Amino acid sequence: MARNPRFNILFEPVRIGPVTAPNRFYQVPHASGMTNALPQVRAKFRGVKAEGGWGVVCTGAVSIHPSSDDSPLPFASLWDDKDIRAHALMTDAVHEHGSLAGVELWHGGACTLNRTSRLAPISPSGMPWLSTHLGFMGNLRPRSMDAADIQDLLKWQAAGARRAMQAGFDIVYVYAGMGYLPYEFLLPEYNHRTDAYGGSIENRVRLVRELLEVTRDAVGDKCGVALRISLEELRGKPGRDAPSEAHEVVALLADIPDLWDVKMDSSPTDCAPSRFASEGSHEPVINFVKSLTTKPVVGVGRFTSPDVMVSQVKRGILDLIGGARPSIADPFLPRKIDEGREHEIRECIGCNICISSWHDGVPVRCTQNPTAGEEWRRDWHPERFAPPTSDANVLIVGGGPAGLECAVTLARRGYQVTLADAAKEFGGRLRFETRLPGLATWGRVSDWRLSQLRERPNVNLYPGSELGVDDILGLEHSHVVIATGARWTKMLFSTLEFPVGELDIPCVYTPDDIAAGVVPRGPVVVFDFDNYYMAGAIAEQLAPQVGDVTYVTTAGNASAWTFMTNELPLVHRALGNAGVPIHTLQRVTAFDGESVTLSDVYSGAEKRLPCRSLVIVGMRKPRAELHDALLHRAADLQAAGIGSVTRIGDSLAPGAIVHAVHSGHRFAREFQAPPQELPYNRDFPI
Repeated sequence: MARNPRFNILFEPVRIGPVTAPNRFYQVPHASGMTNALPQVRAKFRGVKAEGGWGVVCTGAVSIHPSSDDSPLPFASLWDDKDIRAHALMTDAVHEHGSLAGVELWHGGACTLNRTSRLAPISPSGMPWLSTHLGFMGNLRPRSMDAADIQDLLKWQAAGARRAMQAGFDIVYVYAGMGYLPYEFLLPEYNHRTDAYGGSIENRVRLVRELLEVTRDAVGDKCGVALRISLEELRGKPGRDAPSEAHEVVALLADIPDLWDVKMDSSPTDCAPSRFASEGSHEPVINFVKSLTTKPVVGVGRFTSPDVMVSQVKRGILDLIGGARPSIADPFLPRKIDEGREHEIRECIGCNICISSWHDGVPVRCTQNPTAGEEWRRDWHPERFAPPTSDANVLIVGGGPAGLECAVTLARRGYQVTLADAAKEFGGRLRFETRLPGLATWGRVSDWRLSQLRERPNVNLYPGSELGVDDILGLEHSHVVIATGARWTKMLFSTLEFPVGELDIPCVYTPDDIAAGVVPRGPVVVFDFDNYYMAGAIAEQLAPQVGDVTYVTTAGNASAWTFMTNELPLVHRALGNAGVPIHTLQRVTAFDGESVTLSDVYSGAEKRLPCRSLVIVGMRKPRAELHDALLHRAADLQAAGIGSVTRIGDSLAPGAIVHAVHSGHRFAREFQAPPQELPYNRDFPI
């Protein structure tokens, strides 16, 4: 198909100093969990994006010196010449497809704790960054930088820029954002200096200017020089002769960098989850930048709609469409638009599982794209699949995330696939979860897969078809996949942090009951030891319906694991706005229909809350009955010509949607493939 002419503007080249981006699709620097220790994994991950049409593909943060050591969180380095070869693998992979490669040189300042290097962190005035979350806490405070330290920093930046050029990068960054060292100089809260680098806005911006200048001196006319800067806090500070200090900073540096990469100041706003922010959410903060510079501007906003992208360019907001999460969810997004296949874009759902990968210190994962991070390890390409090795036809029972992904992948390989589900609509858990506050965008998981399946002649879809053992035996399929999901239990939580004992009495409910339409009688207590989004979203949904909802958790925060996905502060804000009190570090130990008894997790001290309905969001168990019943009919399976019965997704091991999708994809990729000694290839540092 031909490209829609209204999208032509997205494929215009853009000059970035001495280099030219072939189009306006710009994969901005983003964490991938792939450090110099995983050079092949990183190169293939970034190279696939270039193959998919991203005109510029950048690294994540690359430390310029051991005093910027973020371990155990993953980061890359260009500390000496030994690091160059590892990065050259990535630039070669990007250049192979005609794209530019960019590197985000980075010094974390007070935000890095140097746990491995054991060097004292540095900051403008010795002001520490004090996180409220354990993984970011440390006891070593930063020291104030003196004049010699500033000169050292400039030397480290210049040396990093030279090594970046040797590694083959086309665009070299100065990073003044997200609380890191150059950003700390910009904000008066961090910067209490009385020398030429503190006080007035002209002084506070001096270090960023000098970093840009030494970077340009280092790369000459070989590379573009980019400035990545956070503008959220600065936009909120009134300027002397301008609307804000953000305006003043941009005006003072206007045409010094070859490219402005503009963003927010913290992960929850910069990489805002779709549950709390829509596409293009950065615009109110960064919309002024192009009016103050003649240089191109790139920014992000979880852009997945080509019409929204065109609007950003035509309205003068951005010159280049930045993508981090959308480039992970669909590395081939630009190519699909270019080829008139924009309806095939696998749109990011904004769940931020990719960001949790960085917090976990592992290669990136994606709910929508199970090949992310597996391009080299398992040789999974997002758009290419091994052909079938037989004429096998596969029956998949269960049309939730795992079943849908398994069906799509088997069908794309060329197998005959039948997908059946007892419900009238496919989607499994998503049928309910997308009706919870803010989660409608997650429906893209089922929508995209169903659109793919409906276009394929080798797929049969049977919603509203509850299948028993005898039904399956009589359907003449050679392989059966069970994807029947999991059910929530009414188990409580023990002092040893295990689920224990079902509280199976009247007026005790689970998310399955809420999904079935039960509206519990108030006062309602929602007891959460699942710790992801479910309990918080249910409490938020029930609050306006029943008027009296309390949230209780064994953890230290509401929906505690959502810290990993940037949602935690927004969950607390949402529950506060809904009038839902939060009780942390509490176990529910008893319920009599009138009140619940809570016990402090550590001290055991008890208290009671009024409660007529208790919703327990804790442990799930696989729906394995159909699978087990089939295995008990081994002779009948053989007689029916059924060669295998396999469980996938939640029916095997309950998890998040990302785990279900990966499980379904892996089964389909490995179906009838030769067995492997190890599940994936191991990468090693160069």
